[in-house]
This record gives sequence, C-alpha cells and structure tokens, in this order.
Amino acid sequence: MNDQAEPAASDGTEASRAVWARIAIGLFCIVALAVIWFTNQYLTERFTETTRNRAEVRLTLNVGNLVAELQRNSIVPQLLARDPELIGALNSGDYSRSTQRLLTFVDEIGAASLVLYDRDGRVVAATDRARLGENQRNSPFFVEALRSSGTVFTSWRRDSGAYAFHYSRKIESDRNLLGVIAVEVDLAKLERSWAGTSDAVIVTDSSGTVILATEPRWRGLQETEALEVADAPSAIERAIRATRDWTALPIEAYFRGEAVMRREMRVPFQGWTMVGFTTYNSVRERVNGVLALEIMGFAILLAFAFWLSGRKTASRLVLFQRESAELRALNAALQREIAEREKAEKSLEVAEQSLQQSSKLAVLGEMSAAVSHELNQPLAAMKTYLAGARLLLQRKRPDEALSSFQRIDDLIDRMGAITRQLKSYARKGQDAFEPVDARAALSSALAMMEPQLKTRQVEIKRTLPAEPVMIFGDRLRLEQVIINLLRNAIDATKTTPTPRIEIVLATGRTMRLTVRDNGPGIEDLEQLFEPFYTTKEKGEGVGLGLAISSGIINDLGGRLTARNSAGGGAVFEVQLPTWEAGREAAE
Repeated sequence: MNDQAEPAASDGTEASRAVWARIAIGLFCIVALAVIWFTNQYLTERFTETTRNRAEVRLTLNVGNLVAELQRNSIVPQLLARDPELIGALNSGDYSRSTQRLLTFVDEIGAASLVLYDRDGRVVAATDRARLGENQRNSPFFVEALRSSGTVFTSWRRDSGAYAFHYSRKIESDRNLLGVIAVEVDLAKLERSWAGTSDAVIVTDSSGTVILATEPRWRGLQETEALEVADAPSAIERAIRATRDWTALPIEAYFRGEAVMRREMRVPFQGWTMVGFTTYNSVRERVNGVLALEIMGFAILLAFAFWLSGRKTASRLVLFQRESAELRALNAALQREIAEREKAEKSLEVAEQSLQQSSKLAVLGEMSAAVSHELNQPLAAMKTYLAGARLLLQRKRPDEALSSFQRIDDLIDRMGAITRQLKSYARKGQDAFEPVDARAALSSALAMMEPQLKTRQVEIKRTLPAEPVMIFGDRLRLEQVIINLLRNAIDATKTTPTPRIEIVLATGRTMRLTVRDNGPGIEDLEQLFEPFYTTKEKGEGVGLGLAISSGIINDLGGRLTARNSAGGGAVFEVQLPTWEAGREAAE
C-alpha cells in the first residue's frame, strides 16, 4: 500500500511542477511583451522628439542665415547713395569710371550685382556690363525707390522661374533726384546649401507664395500646390525612397505628416515664413535597435529556462541550439544596424561642422577693406627705405644700407601679421588679447612713421610716463590706430609752415593717448568717423582710416573722440581701461 502511494505522490509533484513551470513561462512572456510594448511607445516618442528638436535647430539656423544675408545687404544702398564719386558721375553725366567703382565693391559686399540708374531709369553703370543701356523705368524696385525716402526691398519673378531680390534707394544731391542705386541679394547660394541636406526647405512670402525652395518647380506656387508636384526630384522623395519600413504607405501620406514632419518658423522680414520637411527614417531604426536588444535579452532568458527544464531530453537540446543560432543571426543584424546608424551620425557631425565653418568665414569680407587700408603704410615705408638703401649702396655705405634692409624685413613681418588678423577677426572674440604696454606700441608706430616724418620735417613732441602703461588688448590693432592718427596729423599739417605734432600718454584708471596737431582743424565733426568720409584729394584716401580705428577701439573696450583745439589744430584722444583696473572690475 505504501509503495503504491509513493509513486502516485511523485507523479502528482511532477505534474504540479510542470503546471507551475508553464504558468511561470506564460507570466514571463506577458511581462516581456508588456516591457517591449512600453519601450516601443516610450522610445518612439523620445526619438521623435529628438528628431523634431534637431529639425527645429536646423530650421532656426536656416532662418538666421537668411536674415543675416538680408541685413548684410540692406545697409549697402545707404552707403553707396552717399558715395561722392557716384554722385559726381550722376551730376556730370560722365560714367566712364562708375562701373569700375561698383566692381570694387561687389566682391567685398557679396551681392549678386550692383546697378546704377539715372533719373530716367537707364542703366548707366553695372557690375554686369551686358546690362548697360537697359531701361528699367517701370521696374518695381525702381518705382518703389523713387516713392520712398529710404531703402526699399522688392522681389519679383524672372522668366526662368527664379525670384530676384533687390534693395534699392534713390540718390539725391541738394534735394534733387539724381538716380537710383540697386543691390541684388544673392539668396541662391542659401538654396544650394539647403539642397545639400536631407530636409526640404521652402520660404513663402506674406501671401503664401513659395519664393525660395530646394525644389525649383515649387517656386511661384502655394504650399499645397507645390506638394502636389509628384515628379519633382526633391530631397523629400530621396528620403522616402531610403525609408524602406514605410514604402507601403501612399505617397500623399508623407505630406499629411504620417512619415514626414513639417516645421514652420516665422522669418522676421516682411511676413516671410520658412517651412521645413524632415523624414522620420532614423526613428524606426533606432527604436528597432533597442527593441532588438530587449528581445534578445528576453530570448536568452527564455532559452536558458528551456535549457534548464529540457536538458534531459534531446529534443529540448535541439530546440535550444536552433534558438541560439537565430539569436546569433539577430545579433549580427543588430550590429549591422548599429554600424549604419553610427555612420549616419558621423556624416551629420561633418555637415554641422561645415555649416559652422561657413558661418565663421561669412564675416571675413568685413575685414578686406581694413586690411587693404592698413597695408598701404608699410608699403610706402618700404618704398622709402628701398630708395635710401639704393642711394647708400651707390655711395658705398653698405652698413647703413643693411640697416634699411633690416627695417624692410620688419615691415614684411608686420604685413604678415596684419593679414593674419583675418583669422582672428572671423571669430569676433578676444582670443588674441593680452597685456600690452602702450608705450611700446607708440614707439613701434613712430618707428613705422619715421620715413614720412623725416621727409616732411615734422616736429614731434612726446610726453610719456616713466612706468609702463599696461592695457589688455591686441598690440597690432593698437599700433594701427596710432599710425592712422599720426598719418592724419601729418596730412593735416601739409600746408603749415612749421608742422608740429604733440603726443601725450597719461595713465590712471584709464589710459589716455592724445595726438594734437597745428593744422587747420576739423570742419565736420559729426561725419568724421563715418565710412567713406574724407577731406583728402581723390586718390589719396577712401575715408576708412578713422572708421576702422573707431571700431578697433570699441572692440578693445574704449572710445576714440575728436575735437578742435582752442589754439588751432585737431585733437584726437584714445581712452582705454588700464589692465589693473580691468582685472579688478572682472574680479
């Protein structure tokens, strides 16, 4: 009786264990499915938000670049409308040098073209010589410029389908209309930069008409009409072809937001709007990668449970081996997906770095006029030293000639330092700032001006403190300012019988450098620091020296002022915080 009861109890225990094992496996599968479902929902939402944020950042950068390009060109008509050479050409009717004058500005400005019209709308000067003689009297930008007292912006569609964008402003002299200056803004380069990304970008005006787009066929249409162009080889379609998980969706689904995200941002310019379309092709891949890891983990646990429960049977072992092979294949596929995703992320980083470098280089054009202006002084000094060295060699005085050659070598180093400023200027920062002795900068500037001072026999009176006068800034830029002030003082004393320049350097909580001459003084103090304003004869200057000097002093944290002396002559004063005072303020 007892022997029969023991096998029955053993069979009952084994059956109970089998039931609990099945229940445990069922619960495990339910938990795994719940975790996978929750992970899929959470990661899809999170990665979608990440993609949306990146698209918004790219759209913000595109809007910033567009506004910067428009603002950079908006000031050009105002400057050119006050250019004395263009005003003189319109007054005299002699336009022989006007086209060349415009060509000197177009590369520096970065505009598509510059065109000068007379009062009748005839093209009298243009960077594109083929347009000379055209009559644009009825063109919108010409008519709007005549009606407005300031700079006006107009856009119109060409026969080719592309839009042209113009800033125009009328030119007047003594309230008499002389003509109109027009600047065509080159926005096509922005379209080309947008076309290099996986996003599709359009810009609409206040009426909703597409004026800029990565797909040329969209221009001139409303957004809904543009998206119906099915045969357009746009960036969206290229992205759609690469998104294999959603190829079963109809084509219009991508534009309804099921697979393409639409982002819209207002452009702070005449009611424009920028719209970007971004595909979700990377979201599904990233989510699938994480889900594959989870599935692999749960599969390994489940396989281990099967192995524990079925290690006594060959069938369970074969099943486990089959599942292990499947897991290895899944792991290999997962590794391939991870490698592809890493490659895509590296490509995105390279594209972002290229965009940042293009943005930095965009401001290099601002430095070109300053560099050309500052190189004239070393070149003039080199010419003087070469003439002196030639005379000394003829008189068989080689030792003194070697001194002149050494000065020429120093001037060449200085010219190289000036050109290297282009790199630091593109950063618009204070990376090159360091403590500088203002006395040493003044001595170096006087050495640079020594040939002109000797030629003109100008009396120099210097008052310097015995101790160093330290400031925190760029020595080369400070020397440029001093050279510009000395050069202006020398030019101002050309007609003075006994030219004299007085230089006073004082220090306290601020450094004060005063340059006083005994010339005729300053006629117009209000326009003194404006670009292209000059009292010199034609060919002697372009009116950039004081404007550049004022900008340099502002960058160094100081100010440059000018006034007329009570005893006659002009007085320029540079004020900069001393290095000790600046350091205490920072602390």
